[in-house]
Amino acid sequence: MEPIMETTKKAFGYLRVSGESQIDGDGFTRQRAEITKWAAANGVQIVQWFEERGVSGTTEGDDRPAFQEMLVALLSNGTRIVLIERMDRIARDIVIQESILKDLIRRGFELISVSEPDLCSSDPYRSAMRQMLGVFAELDRKTIVLKLRAARNRKKAQTGRCEGRKPFGHYDEEIATLARIRDLQAQGLNYEQSAKALNAEGIKTRSGGTWYPATIRRILLNNAA
Repeated sequence: MEPIMETTKKAFGYLRVSGESQIDGDGFTRQRAEITKWAAANGVQIVQWFEERGVSGTTEGDDRPAFQEMLVALLSNGTRIVLIERMDRIARDIVIQESILKDLIRRGFELISVSEPDLCSSDPYRSAMRQMLGVFAELDRKTIVLKLRAARNRKKAQTGRCEGRKPFGHYDEEIATLARIRDLQAQGLNYEQSAKALNAEGIKTRSGGTWYPATIRRILLNNAA
């Protein structure tokens, strides 16, 4: 009797939300549901999930902790497929989108956008469609930025000031936490290790939530001398 061959394909699920305030929203739930539904319908087993928490769609792959963790796993355990909900979960910048996709293909991996079938194929028409959608995703992001800037300018014209969101460490209760973050960095801990240390110590973020590597990175960049 011949051995039964394993036919189920294995894949990783990659999720991303850009704002810290979105981490506890329905973004991850929605993305996970769409990916899971597609996987079940196409005979694909999702063996691991990678969540990019509070990372902008304009951030390159090297600065995405979950993406880098996923890349290491892809290179080590034989899984070759990455599932995403839509291409804008990879990036909302056309150059970054195409760069990440090209790098994955070069390494022999397959990226599948479950809401946009075959969008990552080598077919020139699908490729053109993917790039056009990427351009519109970037346009949408830039339009939102312009609207927010216009709103701040209107407020400034009306009130004479528009201070915006204060950087972490501005308020008295955040000074000690910022000092602790800098101390952890001085000890040689990376962003992920620093986040784990703060969580283990019971220190909360400004919103009272959990620390993530991207949050540490953003705070240090905003407070750079």
